Amino acid sequence: MAISSKKSDIKINKAITARDVRLVDPDNILDPRILGPGQHIGIMSRFDAQKIANLMGLDLVEVSPNTDPPVVRVMDYGKFLFGVRKTKKKQRVQKLKEVKLRPVTDEGDYQVKLRNLSSFLDHGDKVKITLRFKGREITHKDLGQKLLDRLKLDIAEVGVVDQEPKLEGRQMVMVVSPKTKK
Repeated sequence: MAISSKKSDIKINKAITARDVRLVDPDNILDPRILGPGQHIGIMSRFDAQKIANLMGLDLVEVSPNTDPPVVRVMDYGKFLFGVRKTKKKQRVQKLKEVKLRPVTDEGDYQVKLRNLSSFLDHGDKVKITLRFKGREITHKDLGQKLLDRLKLDIAEVGVVDQEPKLEGRQMVMVVSPKTKK
């Protein structure tokens, strides 16, 4: 069957146009009775390589098209694609979310912010906690530090502090990441 992958320019089976190819077998799946003992790698015509792949019921896949001659490999291409898609599903990009507070944040608002923060950490995202001082509030840095210390204690079971609270101009910043699940 002649398939050519549209997402990537990988040529498969009859879509390979080179006259001669270099056959590679890194997984040692080729039967020595077909090729002969010790001849698992070599330059041959595309038709001979295709015959070998057909005898085994596998696909001939062009691995490196820019070499002379192009490198091809005998493999089960469908199984290979399935494995690639499966590993891509498991990957998750970690985002950086932000929660903004003030040193005079009320208890109800604090609980809402804490709930949002826990939700972000449960989803596996990092969270930047910004405590902003307005006007003369900057003279009471200890209130901001107490609030961030309380926040550290409240999220201790779901998150780990990556960056301790530090004052940057008129705001205190702390970065928290989710605890790794064991």
